[in-house]
Amino acid sequence: MTKIAMASDHAAYELKEIIKPYLREKGYEVVDFGTNSADSCDYADYGHPAALAVENGECAFGVGMCGSGNGMQITLNKHQGIRAALCWLPELGALARQHNDANFLVLPARFISVDDAKRIVDAYLGAAFEGGRHARRVAKIPVNGGVTVEGEVM
Repeated sequence: MTKIAMASDHAAYELKEIIKPYLREKGYEVVDFGTNSADSCDYADYGHPAALAVENGECAFGVGMCGSGNGMQITLNKHQGIRAALCWLPELGALARQHNDANFLVLPARFISVDDAKRIVDAYLGAAFEGGRHARRVAKIPVNGGVTVEGEVM
């Protein structure tokens, strides 16, 4: 059974609690890293542990969310080996996997409906990395070290 890490802040708590059983019904095992209430909290407190679970292979993918999605995406992308994509349309969810080999889907909870969130999740999980020219591009995203002006990995 494929494991999916989930994380949200207070602004996305309700959406997380809807998407979590939706994923379980589809046969995924969900590892919920919180938050566990709608009380005000910081997205990074939940995003970092979820990112680590994907990084270390405990979970195959992740779904993160916060109000705008931006804070969660920025937090997740600070981790080596995480490629988190903020998606508000199903097409973006599919392309994140197909072209960017994204291993974390981020949803902007305050800007999408529950039905849209489900469609985005389905599109993301239903897509596969296409490789080819996209693999060359993804390979230019450094996992360790920095990047020169010319795009060479240091």
